[in-house]
Amino acid sequence: MPQMLALVLLLIILYIGDIVSTRTKAWIPSVFVCAILFLVGYWTFFPSDIVARAGIPPVVAVMFMYLLIVNMGTLLSVKELLRQWKTILISLAGIAGIVILAFFVGYLFFDFNTTIIAIPPLVGGIVSAIIMAKGATDAGLADLAVFAIIIYIMQGFIGYPLTSIMLKREGKRVLKQYHEGTWKSDVEAKSNLDKHDDVLTDENPMPRLFAAIPAQYNSSYFIFLRIAIVGFLAYSVSELLKPVVTINVFVLCLLFGVIASSFGFLERHPLKKAGGFGLAVMGLMLFVFDTLNRATPEMLVRLVTPLVVFILAAVVGMFIFSIIAGKLLKVSTEMAFSIALTALYGFPADYIITNEVINHLTKDPKEKEVLTSHMLAPMLIGGFISVTIVSVILAGIMVSMIVGH
Repeated sequence: MPQMLALVLLLIILYIGDIVSTRTKAWIPSVFVCAILFLVGYWTFFPSDIVARAGIPPVVAVMFMYLLIVNMGTLLSVKELLRQWKTILISLAGIAGIVILAFFVGYLFFDFNTTIIAIPPLVGGIVSAIIMAKGATDAGLADLAVFAIIIYIMQGFIGYPLTSIMLKREGKRVLKQYHEGTWKSDVEAKSNLDKHDDVLTDENPMPRLFAAIPAQYNSSYFIFLRIAIVGFLAYSVSELLKPVVTINVFVLCLLFGVIASSFGFLERHPLKKAGGFGLAVMGLMLFVFDTLNRATPEMLVRLVTPLVVFILAAVVGMFIFSIIAGKLLKVSTEMAFSIALTALYGFPADYIITNEVINHLTKDPKEKEVLTSHMLAPMLIGGFISVTIVSVILAGIMVSMIVGH
């Protein structure tokens, strides 16, 4: 198969996934549609190395991971996170619920490796799934490498409708109080929303450390260079620490990204400014689906039971723990559970679902503002905490616990 034909076929699949997700308002996740189409392709006429043939061999995908995870770190503002401390505690409580119940269920019904590989993708998204899939592959566990990816693909089916139901109930409660005149405007959340929205649309000039250099010299190459330097520092520190302690290099990439943006070495969302964000995400998504080339129908049948059991255990665990945290912090049951559920999908699904719910509940601009200021910032921060931070750290710890064959 020629390289460009391979690339065209893969991009058709990614685009079909986007179309279905858009038409169904994210109720059918794009990753699910893409996974089905990739499996059909692999079981029919796709060469097993179609992703590498298209131009994304593993070494290129790993480069994209370095760039994207450093970029993720630049999106985190320490001040912003401190303002949303209740959201953070609820998100962490939900994650604790996932880990505890998944370990309990895994101990009762499954082996150690299955349990270890299941947990980080349940707490987060694509990055933790890739880390665990790579760890499983390195340990010679082909089934479990596929399992890590399938959990990432399927958990949204539980998360999306549950979140929508919870947010609709929360929104109705807020609007009822608003109409009765008992609702207190959440100024703090609104301020955070503005800040977070700025993260999504950031167009910063030259970062602080390079303020003396004219902005026209801040070319794409200069941005990529600085991201690569941060990634190299993370790699170097990871290697230096190995005799003492093993810290996954991608955990350090995330941490160093936060530090680099805080000190003005990197702007916020530098990949977007350099025009490389879409390409990096595309490469990483293709790398995720490349794992499915080892999936046979028999393997998928074997994985159905652990998949269903672990996802249900995760939802029950996060429900119990987030509700308890919500009661202690005087946050409603619906809002607390919604914040915890962001672990199952993260950004941009949390942003899309919240906006869909708000638009469904009201057309009045003032009511929309009330609902947005109350719900959107906690949902976005909840997703950042679970998917962006904790899942990567968990994956970095747990990947070293996999027992090789």
